[in-house]
Amino acid sequence: MGHPYSLSYLTVPGVTPPEQTYIAAKTGYEFVSYRLFHLGVPGEPDIDPTSPQVVRATKQALADTGIACFDIELFRIVRDVDPQKFLPAFEAGAELGARQLICSAWTDVRNDRRFIVDTFAEICDLAAPFGLTANLEFPAFSRLTTLDEVVDILDRTGRPNQGILVDTLYMHFNKAPLLAVERVPQEWINFLHICDAEDLAFTKAEMIHIARDARLYPGEGAIDFWAVNYLFPDLPLAIELPHAERLAALGPEQHAKNCIDAARAVFDDGAANPRNAI
Repeated sequence: MGHPYSLSYLTVPGVTPPEQTYIAAKTGYEFVSYRLFHLGVPGEPDIDPTSPQVVRATKQALADTGIACFDIELFRIVRDVDPQKFLPAFEAGAELGARQLICSAWTDVRNDRRFIVDTFAEICDLAAPFGLTANLEFPAFSRLTTLDEVVDILDRTGRPNQGILVDTLYMHFNKAPLLAVERVPQEWINFLHICDAEDLAFTKAEMIHIARDARLYPGEGAIDFWAVNYLFPDLPLAIELPHAERLAALGPEQHAKNCIDAARAVFDDGAANPRNAI
């Protein structure tokens, strides 16, 4: 069996959804993960990814290549964004075949759990008619920084289309073993984000830099991946691996290929196989 792989937007930032689709197909991915809600950060393509023209071109790219859209991003829980604004992206994502979406919380006070619970529940409810499951992530420098915090939110929201997105990088930043995911209800784990990193005590600024610009290929760093295949031998793995220097030197296609080649060497053939831990 083995894992199917998805090419996440942040691995090849700045490309349009059709361009990302063709890159994913050329480099051996089964899925692609689109950014359909822009965050206003430098480098995002100067297009509306939900416009009829872009959606039509993206559907054509999917048809041409035979790969599928797996998830869409990024829908942040913040005070100044009404979740109703996400609806065009939900509609476009559903039209493109997505079944998962990614959320994260970026509020700035510690006593706002009720706001996060209510907003995440609203996102789940808005996404449900489009057949989308909302997966709450916990970047180690965001408002929700640990697996326990996200589990607590989902325990309170209790929506049928809710999930948790575990990123191997953020578990590593928290010094938490990936085996800790074993206690999470399996129906909440729909896919993982994967990359590698060195084993250092990172400051918040260093974590932000690594997460956005300097992640390592699986097998290059210190993350122990064996629990992934032990717990989820067939789970889709989305490669979210931004690396600014490598992207500039290699170009998006070669960088994307290096990512999946490294992932397959670890998860399909190498160290992440439980038999190699015996």
